[in-house]
Amino acid sequence: MSILSFLLFLVVAAVCAGIAEAIFPGRIPGGFLTTAVVGIIGGWVGASLFGSIGPALFGVTLIPTILGTGVLVFVLSLISGAFAR
Repeated sequence: MSILSFLLFLVVAAVCAGIAEAIFPGRIPGGFLTTAVVGIIGGWVGASLFGSIGPALFGVTLIPTILGTGVLVFVLSLISGAFAR
């Protein structure tokens, strides 16, 4: 994997995480790098839960990544809300 393909992978994962953040309740703290990391983890969660369905862009399956990141954002917002009280 070259540096350019890794950067494109990060951008696609971050865009999927941004879409998931807009659709599902919750908030991802931090900037672009945190959103990209949550997108990568969400892609892994989504691929584990839903398989590799749908289109892929630069090695990121879009639909499972968005759904997995949405689940991850929702769970993280529940956990952070519990600690905030």
